[in-house]
Amino acid sequence: MPQRLKGKVALVTGASRGIGRAIAVALGAEGATVVLSGRSVPDLKTTSQQVSAAGGAAEVVPAELEDEASIRNLVAETNRRCGRLDILVNNAGITHSAPLAETTTEDLDRCWAINARAPFILCRETLPLLKQAERGYIVNIASVVSVKGYPLQSAYTASKHALRGMSMSLAEELRGSNVRVHVICPGGVDTELVSRVRPDIEKADLIGPEEIAELVVYLVTHQGNAVLDELHVRRATSSPWFVS
Repeated sequence: MPQRLKGKVALVTGASRGIGRAIAVALGAEGATVVLSGRSVPDLKTTSQQVSAAGGAAEVVPAELEDEASIRNLVAETNRRCGRLDILVNNAGITHSAPLAETTTEDLDRCWAINARAPFILCRETLPLLKQAERGYIVNIASVVSVKGYPLQSAYTASKHALRGMSMSLAEELRGSNVRVHVICPGGVDTELVSRVRPDIEKADLIGPEEIAELVVYLVTHQGNAVLDELHVRRATSSPWFVS
């Protein structure tokens, strides 16, 4: 099959494992050059090897998403090494599980910094590059908690609501341009993060990271006038439409 993203460049945050790794490999399989960002260089190198084995190319650019200067450097390095950017996937995220009364301001600030502030800055800093592409894509990986609330996850939920809200506003700003903004709101995915927060969910019932990666590939390869702004992805065993 032809590689639909041959010659394209994608930047994926949180690419060292889980959903980010799966997305990077899937984009690589479509021929993209994938800029891999995260904190663990050894894990990013493992992802790089998997991207190459899938048929793509990879560039490893570690970044601290709590640090704006590091984010700016990530974008600058992407431009320096690749000379373009077609796809931004804001995937990196952290969670915090505690009653609101026991959640410190520092806990809230860390969730906000990684889950909302960093994607905001990345969208802002990459827009000049994305606007130069024939068609640019921003895919923000949000969460089921972006549209509903769970107990003990107030800081995480607040940050993911913010990410979704920012995405909606940005999509309106970019309407009619060459850049499209998409949001994916997954339920429980088979990752270390979900295993820590929801140990009650049977592993066999969790969504595979590769299933989310397939949706990202669909969003950035679909042509035509039909646009999917947001995808809600639930486990087959959970209630439809994210109903409580």
